[in-house]
Amino acid sequence: MLRLIAPHLHVDSVCDLTLARLEELKLSALLLDVDCTLKRYRDPDVSPEVVAWLDELRAGGIGLCLVSNGMGRRIGRIAERLDLPFVAKALKPFPFRLRAAVRRMHFPPQRTAMVGDQLFADVLAGRLAGLTSILVRPIHPEEEPWFTRLKRPPERYLVGRMKPGKNSPMG
Repeated sequence: MLRLIAPHLHVDSVCDLTLARLEELKLSALLLDVDCTLKRYRDPDVSPEVVAWLDELRAGGIGLCLVSNGMGRRIGRIAERLDLPFVAKALKPFPFRLRAAVRRMHFPPQRTAMVGDQLFADVLAGRLAGLTSILVRPIHPEEEPWFTRLKRPPERYLVGRMKPGKNSPMG
């Protein structure tokens, strides 16, 4: 059971996923959560640093698509500003919308990762969809709605208990 919520990789920030690191991981496409992954929950925009990171990945040929449980209008505005395709109301941890995004974008599933800040939504959805799962440290999780903040203590506990295996890229 714990294997379903164990990320393949754990990083501090999406910006740690450089082109070289993605090549090392044999990844050519990323499904990206939005809130607390790319930006603060209450901010309407992502930081200039994250915009530069997205531009670098795009220039390097990495496929990108936003996948969020957020509402369509709000996520659509963010996607438009970033010039990225998106899936809103993704119903993560269910994998169906992730699989649909991979098919629609023509991403190779074995070379695609779900990147997000929550074990019980992003990592689980990625695992159930058969994708690589990358957990990022949440950006200001104290700004999230109460129902998301309730999940943070058990997530921190579980992440603290997950020890990288000798062949695991988690670290």
